[in-house]
Amino acid sequence: MNAIFLMLMGLGAMALGYFVYSKFICEKIFKVDPNFRTPAHEMQDGIDYVPTNKYILWGHHFTSVAGAAPIIGPAIAVIWGWVPAFLWVVFGTIFFAGVHDAGAIWASSRNKAKSIGALTGDIVGNRARSIFMIVIFLVLLMVNAVFAVVIAGQLINFPSATIPVWGAIVVALIIGQLIYRKNMGLLLVTIVGVIALYGMIYIGPMLPISLPEMVGPLSDNQSWIILLFVYAAIASLLPVWMLLQPRDYINGIQLFIGLGLLYGAVILASPDVVAPAFNTDVPEGTPSLIPLLFVTIACGAISGFHGLVSSGTTSKQIDKEPDVRFVGYFGAVGEGSLALAAIIAATAGFATLADWQAIYHSFGQGGVSAFIKGGANILQNGIGLDTVLSQTLLTVMVVLFAGTTMDTGLRLQRYIFQEWGSIYNINWMQKAAPATFLAVGSCLLLAFGAGGDGSGGLLIWPLFGTTNQLLAGLTLLVITVMLVKLGRPMWYTLGPLMFLLTMTTLGLLIQLKSFYEKGDWFLFTLDLIILVAAVLVILESSSALTKQIKANKAEAASQNT
Repeated sequence: MNAIFLMLMGLGAMALGYFVYSKFICEKIFKVDPNFRTPAHEMQDGIDYVPTNKYILWGHHFTSVAGAAPIIGPAIAVIWGWVPAFLWVVFGTIFFAGVHDAGAIWASSRNKAKSIGALTGDIVGNRARSIFMIVIFLVLLMVNAVFAVVIAGQLINFPSATIPVWGAIVVALIIGQLIYRKNMGLLLVTIVGVIALYGMIYIGPMLPISLPEMVGPLSDNQSWIILLFVYAAIASLLPVWMLLQPRDYINGIQLFIGLGLLYGAVILASPDVVAPAFNTDVPEGTPSLIPLLFVTIACGAISGFHGLVSSGTTSKQIDKEPDVRFVGYFGAVGEGSLALAAIIAATAGFATLADWQAIYHSFGQGGVSAFIKGGANILQNGIGLDTVLSQTLLTVMVVLFAGTTMDTGLRLQRYIFQEWGSIYNINWMQKAAPATFLAVGSCLLLAFGAGGDGSGGLLIWPLFGTTNQLLAGLTLLVITVMLVKLGRPMWYTLGPLMFLLTMTTLGLLIQLKSFYEKGDWFLFTLDLIILVAAVLVILESSSALTKQIKANKAEAASQNT
C-alpha cells in the first residue's frame, strides 16, 4: 500500500463527513439557531465570556483538544497493523468525535455555557453530577501532569525547539494586542505571526538552549515541569483574548501548515507503508486488539477531554450558534487529520519492515519518537528538509499541541474547583486565584509526590485511555438525554455512546485483571473506583433517559386524546 492512497482515502472521507454529515447533524438534530443569543453575548465579561470570530475560536478549540494524544495513541496502536488504526481514526472522526464535540458545545451553549459536569446535574441528577465531576477531575489531572512530562522530555531531547516553543508565547501576546486593541485585520496579523513562528523554527537549530546549568540543584526535567506549571497558572488567569485565543489560533495555523508540509512530502516522496495491514505477529505481552484499540486511540477518533474543552472554554466564546459546526465538528476533523498523519509517519516513515519492527518490539513503543523519526524521514525524502530541521519542526508541532492543551486543561481544572466551591458553598474556592493554586498544587503533588523527578503523572497514565473514553461516553449520554427532552432523534448519539461504553467497560475489566496479576494495588484500586463510578453514572443516566422517554410518550398520548 502506497501512503498516498492512505492519505487520500482518509482525508477524502473526513471531508465528506464535514460537508455532508455535520450539516445534517447540526441543522436537523441540534437545530442550531442563528438568532439564539449565546452565553458569550449574554454573559460577556471580557475574561472568559468573549464573543469570538469563528476562525480564531476554531484555532483555540482545535489546538486545545489536539494535544500530543492524537500523535501518541495512533503511533502506538499501529502495532496491531495500520488497517485497524486507520479505520477507527477515520470512522471515529466522522461518526463519533465530530458529533461529540459539536454536541457538547451546543448543549453547553444552550445552558449558559455550563461545563458538562455541571450540566449533568441539570439533565441527569445531582448524584450523577458528583460522580461525573470526579471522573472529569481525574482526566484533567492526568492530562496536565503527563503533558508537562511530554513537553519537558521533548525540550530536553531537542533543545533546538526551545526558542520556537517559548517564542510562540511572545508572538501570541503581541497578536492578541494587535487584534483586540489595535483592531488590525486578521489576515495581516496571521501572515506576520506565521512568518515569525517559522522564522524561530529556522533559528532554533542554530541556537539550541538547554536548561540545567541555569537552574541550580534541580534536574532539567524538574526545572522544565515547574516552569511549565508557573506559565500555565499565569495563562489560566489572563483574559482569554490576551493569550489563550491568539496562542491557540496562530499555533493552529502554524500546525496546519506543518501538516500540509508533511502531507505534501508524502505526495512527493510516495513512500510505501512497510508496516503490516494486520499484524499477526505482535510482540509477546501485547493486549488484544478489541477492546484496547478503542481506548489506545482516543484523541483522533473520540475523546472525553474534548467535551471538557467544548463545554468549558469554547462554549463561552461562541459568537453565533451555527459556528458550532465549524468550530466543533471541523475541529474534530483537524484532529483526525493529525492522527492520520501520525499513522502514516509511523508506518511509512521507515525503510523496511525490519526497521519498523525494531521500533515496535513491545507494546507501548513508538508514540512520539516514531512520529518524529518517521515524519522526519518523509520530509527529508519528499521536500529535502535537513534532518535536524525536520525533527525540530515536528518536535515543535508536538510540544505546541501539548502546550496549548495544558493551557486549556489547567483553566478547566480551575473551573472544576470553582464549581465545587459553588456546589458546596465554599466562597474562597469560587475565586480564580485560589482555584488556580489548587489546580496547580494537585498536579505538582501528583508529579513530584508520586515521582521525585516530576514524572509521577506517568504512574496513573495507564488509566487515561479508559477514563478518557468513559468520559466521552458519559458526555454523549448527557447530550442524548437532552435530545430526548427536546423530542429530537437520539440514535445519532445513542449508537456511538453504546459502542463506546461497551468497549471502555471491557477495557477497564481487562486492565483490572492485569493490575491484579501484577500486584499493582494502587492502580487496581483506582481502576475499580473508576469502574464503579462508570456503572453508577450509567445507571443514573439510563434511569433519566427512560423516565424522559416515558414522559414524552405520555405527553404525546395526552395531546392525541
